[in-house]
Amino acid sequence: MKKIVILLVFLLFVFPINAQKPNKPNSAEIYESIKKLNFLGTVLYVAAHPDDENTRLISYFSNHVKARTGYLSITRGDGGQNLIGPELQELLGVIRTQELLAARRTDGGEQFFTRAKDFGYSKHPDETLNIWNKDEVLKDVVSIIRKFRPDIIINRFNHRTPGTTHGHHTSSAMLSFEAFGLVGDSNFKSHDLYEPWQPKNLFFNTSWWFYGSREKFEKADKSNLLSFDMGVYYPSSGLSNSEIASLSRSQHQSQGFGSTGSRGSEIEYIEFLKGKMPKNGNIFDGIDTSWNRVKGGKIIADILNQVELNYDFKNPAKSIPELLKAYKLIDGLADGHWKSLKLPEIKNIIAACAGLYLEAVAETPLSALNEKVKIDIEAINRSDASIELLAVDLVTSNKTTLGVQEFAKSINLINNESFKSSEELYISQKEKFTAPYWLTGVSSLGMYKVEDKKQIGNPETLKNASAVFSLIIDGQAINIQKNIVYKYNDPVKGEVYQPFEILPEVTAKISNKVNIFADNSPKEIPVIIKSTKDNLSGTVNLCYPTDWKVSPEKIDFTIPNKGGEKTVVFTITPPNTQSEGLMSPMVTIDGEIFTKELINVNYDHIPKQTILMPSEAKLVRLDIKKKGNLIGYIQGAGDQVPISLTQIGYKVEELNEDNIATTNLQKYDAIVLGIRLYNISNQAKFYQDELHNYVENGGTLIVQYNTSRGLKVDKVAPYELKLSRDRVVEEDAVVGFLSEKYGLLSTPNLIESKDFDGWIQERGLYFPNKWSKEFTPILAMNDKGESSKKGSLLVAKYGKGHFIYTGISFFRELPAGVPGAYKLFANMLSVGKRDNSK
Repeated sequence: MKKIVILLVFLLFVFPINAQKPNKPNSAEIYESIKKLNFLGTVLYVAAHPDDENTRLISYFSNHVKARTGYLSITRGDGGQNLIGPELQELLGVIRTQELLAARRTDGGEQFFTRAKDFGYSKHPDETLNIWNKDEVLKDVVSIIRKFRPDIIINRFNHRTPGTTHGHHTSSAMLSFEAFGLVGDSNFKSHDLYEPWQPKNLFFNTSWWFYGSREKFEKADKSNLLSFDMGVYYPSSGLSNSEIASLSRSQHQSQGFGSTGSRGSEIEYIEFLKGKMPKNGNIFDGIDTSWNRVKGGKIIADILNQVELNYDFKNPAKSIPELLKAYKLIDGLADGHWKSLKLPEIKNIIAACAGLYLEAVAETPLSALNEKVKIDIEAINRSDASIELLAVDLVTSNKTTLGVQEFAKSINLINNESFKSSEELYISQKEKFTAPYWLTGVSSLGMYKVEDKKQIGNPETLKNASAVFSLIIDGQAINIQKNIVYKYNDPVKGEVYQPFEILPEVTAKISNKVNIFADNSPKEIPVIIKSTKDNLSGTVNLCYPTDWKVSPEKIDFTIPNKGGEKTVVFTITPPNTQSEGLMSPMVTIDGEIFTKELINVNYDHIPKQTILMPSEAKLVRLDIKKKGNLIGYIQGAGDQVPISLTQIGYKVEELNEDNIATTNLQKYDAIVLGIRLYNISNQAKFYQDELHNYVENGGTLIVQYNTSRGLKVDKVAPYELKLSRDRVVEEDAVVGFLSEKYGLLSTPNLIESKDFDGWIQERGLYFPNKWSKEFTPILAMNDKGESSKKGSLLVAKYGKGHFIYTGISFFRELPAGVPGAYKLFANMLSVGKRDNSK
């Protein structure tokens, strides 16, 4: 039988399955999909960060109204904190991207991003839009709106109140408001990708919070507001809308946003901003959301209405003949937009009705270029529908159909009889590597660099290896695409799926991203080389600053097995004087140089992520002195401060919360609490007295920043100390010196103004704004135009020891290798110590 020709444009019509595990909808879910197929309305929600979105509204419009619903997050949340691990900045952005995709899989929405970076807290949109490059981000917003073509746009934040909240928040609303007036203007080009499109209305998702209190909101004029009851119950899932929204919000694990579901009536409000105020509380008033909005759509609607009316929950396959009639009509539509959206929808519904399981699994989780990979194919029809399998084409993003398997005779997929076969996929030399597209270039402070403008808006890089199954279902030709995946059996978790990755044949990384040399003694620096090919041989050398010395000049290596690693060691000798620079490994194989590092991010709540970034590490020759040696560290929300302290010669023991009460704490020269420990530790209230007793008996306790909300302890210090929302976000803010009472500015290291040069993202956050007379403030700092903040570093004598509270962002500065931050932290650890031991 003649093989069906696969159009490359087909790849654009298939919405990627972001979760690796195959979706297997049940009968009730299929029915809900049919109802959604019959609704042609679109809503876009706009905010600034992952976790800013109102999951109740997104779930409501997606699951109750049945609208196509999207969330545009201007940033990927790179500047936030991480409660589940040490990843920050770009790597945290990857995690939060995947958490948003997990949230959308839960509430039924779609996800979009601009190129803007979350550079940390911003106090005003003027600063935000300047750092972001407002014109470019506005182009991104307009481009995404034109691509998504929403009828309704809803802003999370108020564009009219700059300076009253996070600058990113207000900026997201300002950009959306301005974009609403530009998307329909053909003179505004916006990357020259999509045709102009004009949404009908623009709203602001207001609430009592924006009015100052519930009482004020109750009294406010609501004639310009629409309201919706979020408490809708869905019998098909056994969940309320609010429960689904809570499950969605709970995907934001890195931010600690686990949410408890609720039931019953809950009202949300949106304020009309632009367009035409809808009548009768209907947000889609004046918008045809039926198939009648498409030329030739009425007959499609008639068919789908009958499918919905006659749906058999015990045998969904009965709907296939009528669905195929609708499929053929949708395939013939002149309207390219709705055709591209509804064709994959109905295709997936037909497959689900047939219980059709199609899968392509690679025998290995990764491949290099110019390699062949065995792919195991499985196809099974679990219905009485007539289904023939004609061919399976293995496709890469190189837009060449490779490893074609066309059967001499079509395979009749008989009910519940599995068909399996194997084929080889060739990964060409021209294939792109698997990596987040926004991290492949060098970004600025506020913007990611994206070479391929068509990628802008996409939540992740489209998978570049897939299988296209050519089928005949009840006489109708249908192609279904599945991403090639890798799976294995875990003794505890069972069947585990992960992406199939295409990677360079070799990557290299320096384990310590910051290497501090406290004197001119040499250090051994390991370089880990990882292979994605068998029998890999080559050489590795280092690129480094000219005033440093490296021995040997290069090292030969051989790695026999694919996926294997080899560690080589270079000796680095620093200069005699203070110096900073970058060091990068360069691997040479057959004349080709490789300079990327492979980073894996692997958490249970998101698919495994593979990231390729330039491989480099910082070298710092720093004249630093310290007193004391043994430090106890209790991890909080997760940071790399302990590793940083070992860099300057401290021995760090991480204390287990369960045995603090039975440990001789007095052996430690200082004890440090990790960031936000008192926000996340339910045990802290039980051992806090032990820590205070340690101080009273002569110890030094350093408590790093906590937020004022959600404290698990009654107090954060042995004296009165009130946390606030005060912060200094300008990393170059002038720092004033207030007191030398405890020697923090002079012993054992002299702290000067230049020690606050080169800091990243911010000075600090959540400073105390009230404290008892026992505390002495050491530093003063403020953002431009604001009053001085004196709570960034506070010291108090308590008994024989010293208690220090600091909101300074050491968790960012130390891993970034900021010399002044190391000197100041060493002084804090040295308080009260007489010896100069190392």
